[in-house]
Amino acid sequence: MRSFGLARSFIFIDPSVLQSAKDWLISKQGSDGCFMQQGTLYHNAMKGGVGDNVTMTAYIVASLLELDVLVTDPIITNALSCLRPVVGNVGNTYATALLAYTFSLAGETSTRAQLLNALDNVAITEGNELHWSQTSSGDTLAVEISSYVLLAVLSVQPLTTANLGYANRIVNWLVTQQNPYGGFSSTQDTVVALHALSLLAAEVFSLEGSNTITVQSSSVAGELYNFNVNRDNRLLYQEKLLKNVPGRYSVRAKGSTCVSVQVACFHNIPTPIKASRTLSVEVKVARDCKVRGADLMLNITVKYNGAKPTTNMVIVNIKLLSGFTADTALIGSPPDSFAPLVQRVDSGNDHVLVYLKEVPKGIPMTYRLQLKQVLAVQNFKPAVVEVYDYYQPSDVFETTYMSPCP
Repeated sequence: MRSFGLARSFIFIDPSVLQSAKDWLISKQGSDGCFMQQGTLYHNAMKGGVGDNVTMTAYIVASLLELDVLVTDPIITNALSCLRPVVGNVGNTYATALLAYTFSLAGETSTRAQLLNALDNVAITEGNELHWSQTSSGDTLAVEISSYVLLAVLSVQPLTTANLGYANRIVNWLVTQQNPYGGFSSTQDTVVALHALSLLAAEVFSLEGSNTITVQSSSVAGELYNFNVNRDNRLLYQEKLLKNVPGRYSVRAKGSTCVSVQVACFHNIPTPIKASRTLSVEVKVARDCKVRGADLMLNITVKYNGAKPTTNMVIVNIKLLSGFTADTALIGSPPDSFAPLVQRVDSGNDHVLVYLKEVPKGIPMTYRLQLKQVLAVQNFKPAVVEVYDYYQPSDVFETTYMSPCP
């Protein structure tokens, strides 16, 4: 509803599509004004320390207000009544930032000020940069949290010089988190961050002024590159390949506009696999060695022993032995008692990918995969089975398996 609603300014959107989505959402509002959580949130780090209904209600209210639904609409007034009691006792940075944005859109200045003050008390300052994190050691939600704070600061008019200065400190940190391809660590935080950055760009936009960025190498070769940014090419992405690397370069800016400069360094080395302390996978192979070309049966057991009751979505990546194809019909079928947790199975080339909705703590989950031999292969090499958290790929574990027959 929100995405299509905001797109109406640029393309035709069937009004009935928006209305049906809105009607469905409204049907999920309880008598207390809160919207009920439907289904499962796969990225459980977003749940934080508050109830799902609080963040769900904040999301929906913000979306409706972005689509110019009036604050006096009973749907909005009832939903805000659901959110107000938790404002002083959130205890969760993510939810606090989201609520700050929601109440900013609602125009409730006192509630907004209370939430922004709470956020200011836990802000992380590094020089001229400002950001927020869910934990003291940093987390994948930091970009999204900081972006919601930026949206909250920019959503009240008129913007003061102090507000713009505060917003600029958040932007200074956000652009350092941007990857070389323009995005951030995930789809979710990229959407929210680009929304916030675009809102600031609209506030400070000016056709006047230009800038010249000079990048120069200190080596004898004397590499020199000039990037000119003006009203005619301000939306053009410009890049140059630096030749004297490793080396020392100077970057100088001259002009009267705001530009962003990024240096990206890529290393062609394999990423080391770190064994997860929470996820593990074990593979047992069965085959009748008396029968030439007999099928292999893989019994793949996934275990989780982390701090949370369940994992996020988990991917099991099964590499096939040379000369074999996979029959995935048995995955998630009886006597497997975990069939509902198998969300999807993809097979192609020499891999099988199993998407698990979650892995409960302390409960071994075993799945069966049948391998059929299509080519006779000598000197088998081990094949790898890898398991990892979809939303936190660094949480990874791998093992190998072999045919029990020579």
